[in-house]
Amino acid sequence: MSEVTAPNSKTASTSTCAACKIQKKKCSQKCVLAPYFPQSNPQKFLLVHRVFGNGHVVKLLQNLPAEQRGNAVNSLVYEASQRCRDPVHGCVGIINDLQNKVAELQTQLALRQAEVGNINVQHANLLTLIRGCHEGSDPNLYSVSPQTSEDTNVSSPALEYVDPLALWEQFWK
Repeated sequence: MSEVTAPNSKTASTSTCAACKIQKKKCSQKCVLAPYFPQSNPQKFLLVHRVFGNGHVVKLLQNLPAEQRGNAVNSLVYEASQRCRDPVHGCVGIINDLQNKVAELQTQLALRQAEVGNINVQHANLLTLIRGCHEGSDPNLYSVSPQTSEDTNVSSPALEYVDPLALWEQFWK
């Protein structure tokens, strides 16, 4: 509350909200807008008033329970500020942009999860291969005998068995 000195030197305690001050009305004790539009921030009310109109805001706030009014005013201020920035779409434009970003990120997440799944399968296969070699499995498991293709009469050379653990030993030392 602010102290205002009257012309006849009497001190009167009056407080006007930004809404009443802008509309040049006397602010009553029952003013619905006073708690939400303080005199120190008139731009907040100007935005809401320009987009929604005073009557609609008052009617909206009167129809809401007191505990929901603060959130409603914050929503009105945000919607009004977005309407001033983007008169066509307002908040809906931002919501659509965010939904598109969420869909794109969900697609990227699904791709990354598939990649992780493939890497896990490759890792499991590699571990199985290493364990199989380590446990003394058939040494001819990885060797290929020379084959001759009947169609082309070309022979392919035999692959020699290489112990995978021997390849890794240099890194374990």
